[in-house]
Amino acid sequence: MPSEHIQHILDSLPTKPGCYLMKNSQGQIIYVGKAINLRNRVRSYFHESAEHDNKTRQLVRQIADIEWIIVASELEALILEMNLIKKHRPRFNIRLKDDKRYPYIKVHWSDPFPKVTVTRQMLQDGSRYFGPYTSAWAVHQTLDVLRRIFPYLTCDRTITGKDERPCLYYDIKLCCGPCIGAIQQADYRQMIEDLCQFLQGRTEPIVQRLHQEMEQAAEELRFERAAALRDQIQAIDRVVEKQKIISSEVTDSDVIAMARTDGEACVQIFFIRSGKLIGREYFVLEGAEESADSEILTQFIKQFYAEAANLPCEVLLPNEVEEAQIIQQWLNTTRNGCKVELKIPHQGAQQELLQMASENAAETLRALRAQWQADTNRQTEALAELQTALSLSAPPNRIECYDISNTQGTASVGSMVVFEQGVPAKRLYRRFNIQSVQGPDDFASMEEVLTRRFRRWQAAQETAQLPGQKPDAAFALLPDLLMVDGGKGQLGRAVAVLQRFGLLERVPVIGLAKQQEEIFLPGQSTSILLPRHSQGLYLIQRIRDEAHRFAITAHRNLRSRQGLASRLDKIPGIGPARRNLLLKRYGSIEGILQASIEELTSLRGISEEIARALKSNLEE
Repeated sequence: MPSEHIQHILDSLPTKPGCYLMKNSQGQIIYVGKAINLRNRVRSYFHESAEHDNKTRQLVRQIADIEWIIVASELEALILEMNLIKKHRPRFNIRLKDDKRYPYIKVHWSDPFPKVTVTRQMLQDGSRYFGPYTSAWAVHQTLDVLRRIFPYLTCDRTITGKDERPCLYYDIKLCCGPCIGAIQQADYRQMIEDLCQFLQGRTEPIVQRLHQEMEQAAEELRFERAAALRDQIQAIDRVVEKQKIISSEVTDSDVIAMARTDGEACVQIFFIRSGKLIGREYFVLEGAEESADSEILTQFIKQFYAEAANLPCEVLLPNEVEEAQIIQQWLNTTRNGCKVELKIPHQGAQQELLQMASENAAETLRALRAQWQADTNRQTEALAELQTALSLSAPPNRIECYDISNTQGTASVGSMVVFEQGVPAKRLYRRFNIQSVQGPDDFASMEEVLTRRFRRWQAAQETAQLPGQKPDAAFALLPDLLMVDGGKGQLGRAVAVLQRFGLLERVPVIGLAKQQEEIFLPGQSTSILLPRHSQGLYLIQRIRDEAHRFAITAHRNLRSRQGLASRLDKIPGIGPARRNLLLKRYGSIEGILQASIEELTSLRGISEEIARALKSNLEE
């Protein structure tokens, strides 16, 4: 039976379309769903006669509160549901693993001479995007190939065509030299258009046009130009040869198949463009235990195509999916051109494609599981080695490491990195801008950082006692092992802080010296040296290096902002309020310089006179 609070919510639910958010006793959102009729859908979870699977029964047992949002239509509910799942990543929803970090290829089409870069965020900025890809390495490999065929611009020069000398990339044929006027703007943009078409698998028109240009150049005795075009055609042909010809039809299709085992689900997607297989990606889904295949495919389609830069005319699926009609309606609102159609082929070439995708998904999942198992074994071995070497009562499943970075005592920053089960938990990383220390005193800086960290722990304990309050997860738990980057001096400061908070008996602490990877323990005069090829040593080295990287990155960012703030302070009309506004909006001198006068004057308190003075001073 639902609690009195839940029953009151069930009785007051509207009969309109919308989304519902289910929360546990800590106020965490554990499930997001949508419904045409909110009252009927949400109440169905609590019907005693309903035959729920084990996952749904676990969900219902944890529901302590329910919120809902009313929308105008089922389509709006679908879009809102996708956004809420992406934002909150609820435990009981099926979701793409690590979906916040997928990279894209970005073509800066709105620039006069567009560059090609890698980004992890699609913006409505006039650029063209391709992706998402599951591997940043694969993206960079793709760009390496593209740059040899289409030698696009990579430097930050302002292109006038009048520079006296090009950079080295022009000499090694990895840039076409717009800076010295070696290529005109119209021709450069045509090359970037060809690159975009190439990424979409449209190679035939490109090759035909290049052949015509090559023949014309040869007739005009411009043999160097003709040879360059010949090399470009051959490079395209080499890539196209590797693309499997699937069909004589020119329809663009995505082929989606899935494999499952022991609660894991892997979806394989083939990208067919103009009858050729131009690429494939796999995606792992979390929270798929006990869910039906149709539900998993439904959630994948919604989450993948919400992030996809390009949509095909048809999506081939192995079986029917839930909400097919409303998903198809949604896809057609996001695509310009031909309609998107969901198809389930049962025979012929398309069915063979699905079978091939399914076999690839199964093989990918087997390889991933083998890799995960190997990684887990190494992590377990490393934690066990550290437990033994450091005489810990249990494996250190949560390890925190701290490092300090500064330049001659300025812009000092402390870093806190957290590893759980031997794996970095980046959501728990934190930075500390040093506030109480003047000059290059790493010992005092470390003491300040650790003091602030354990004050936050105390505050988190108090917050956890308050109804409806959620403490910061980074500080709510104590580490099983505390590492400081440094020898006995840093270790002594860490011990002093732990004693001050009464935690020295609860939190094991070590210092790691860089020179010989010596481990220092409190109260011991001799250090510990782990075997050179032990998993335990590899793990603490990795943690120490990650803390160092994180601290340096934070320090550079702070130093850059301080340098910009100092320059802004010298400009007439820029006071603290306007300076902070500019820092928050643009973050760098380059960002401000790239902004137009109209953009700057749209900020509160920035007049046209101040905007022009700002740009003039920074350009100097």
